[in-house]
Amino acid sequence: MSNFKLTRREFVKGCGSAAVVSAAGSSLIFADGAAAAANSYDTVVHLFLRGGMDGLNLVVPISGADRTFYEEARPSLSIAATGTYGALPLTLSGGAATGFGLHPSATGLRDLWNDSRLAIVHACGMSTAVTRSHFDAQLYIDLGTPGKFGSGTGWMTRAWQTRASGTPAAVLPALGVSGTQPAGLMGATDALTMSSPSDFGLNSGAYAWQKIRDGAPAGFRGINETLADLWIGQSGVEIEGRRANGALNLIGQQSFASLPAAWPTGGFAQQLWTIAQSIRFNLGLRYATLDLGGWDTHEGQGTAGSGYHYYQNKINELSSALYAFFNELNADGQMSRVTVIVQSEFGRRVRANANGGTDHGYGNPLLVLGGPVNGRRFFGSWPGLNPETLSPTFGDVPVTTDYRRVFSEVLIRRMANPNLSQVFPGYAGYAPLGIVQGTDIAAQSQAVAASARPLGIPSSAATNSGLDGEISPRERAVPDWQRRGKVNRMITRRER
Repeated sequence: MSNFKLTRREFVKGCGSAAVVSAAGSSLIFADGAAAAANSYDTVVHLFLRGGMDGLNLVVPISGADRTFYEEARPSLSIAATGTYGALPLTLSGGAATGFGLHPSATGLRDLWNDSRLAIVHACGMSTAVTRSHFDAQLYIDLGTPGKFGSGTGWMTRAWQTRASGTPAAVLPALGVSGTQPAGLMGATDALTMSSPSDFGLNSGAYAWQKIRDGAPAGFRGINETLADLWIGQSGVEIEGRRANGALNLIGQQSFASLPAAWPTGGFAQQLWTIAQSIRFNLGLRYATLDLGGWDTHEGQGTAGSGYHYYQNKINELSSALYAFFNELNADGQMSRVTVIVQSEFGRRVRANANGGTDHGYGNPLLVLGGPVNGRRFFGSWPGLNPETLSPTFGDVPVTTDYRRVFSEVLIRRMANPNLSQVFPGYAGYAPLGIVQGTDIAAQSQAVAASARPLGIPSSAATNSGLDGEISPRERAVPDWQRRGKVNRMITRRER
């Protein structure tokens, strides 16, 4: 018989990934399909294209002077303006030409554009911080603090914590589909992180002993079922263990299904499918985040055509999965309350390098798609590709729209959260671009209300647990796995 050992690394993985929650009643935990169809809240999905996606070969200039500048800068990397492998023209709702097209592999995105469900923001990025470091730029965006690393929480964490009083309760308000906790959810005690539902479990020891499976002998109890009985005390390990077990049960009792046959295959499509199902489960999902990496194309980028083209395959992976995600949720009306933001940390240089690729740049297109989107339109200001215009930014497309302006509009109009100074400290001058539908609320700064306090930081008035384990009436409405144990206030965080 195999000896069962739960290493500290495995335990931390289980407990850290299991921090699911909010001040929600247990009645929401396993809602049926009828309840799911009645949800009225919105969900924001943030897709991070890590590596610096080449926006000029996704949203391609196909006419005018910019087309000439584009071809001169990329003689072997330019996407053709017409033909079998030419760019897919983007027209306005009235049929007027825009001068731009999408990469020929982005047929799904083109169809969403034509259905007025995709909007593109020109030359978007960080207007107050310039860096060519992937790691710095990504962390700036994840934290919502361009130019600063000191925040102990991610922007999504703060967006949920500063939610308006009276926001409907949520069992699972935030989800990161990843193998590690996304930095955008840093500091969240009410977010769950998992790479996939099937992998979300304790899997140490022999396979047959891990948990009850089909065909197990009568009366058999696996390691997972046994550990639940051991985590009944009030020590920190036991409290965290209960929360981990509760999160495992939460995911285990949802009806996650296999990837539909109509969807593209691959890990990225599977992650989007996990989010689509989680939105339907009526667990209160408000924020979801996932990554699609592989965009650091310094060499061998490829263009479009027959045979192997690396960039062409990446665009197809992105476009086809997003199209399937949209259609899946749109079929039953769920997409009317879902907004997807697609961004990369920065763009690529306008001019191709000597290795058949492009180096780190600055401004980049940002995509917003979903039911509430005012699509088939470009937003922001396009600076053009004239080398004289690009000279102050060393040949890069400049940033003319701060990405936080787009995020802020989604927070205000779709999430009814005007607390921009807390979600994006230091950001000022917000004005809506009109990308999404909704009601405008004046941006304001205020302390986090008690009703918006994350569950993991209870006030003395909200909880009253004694040493004997007695639980107050308010706490009793919250599942054990959503509670946090005693806080060790000796732990400090070092500022960078």
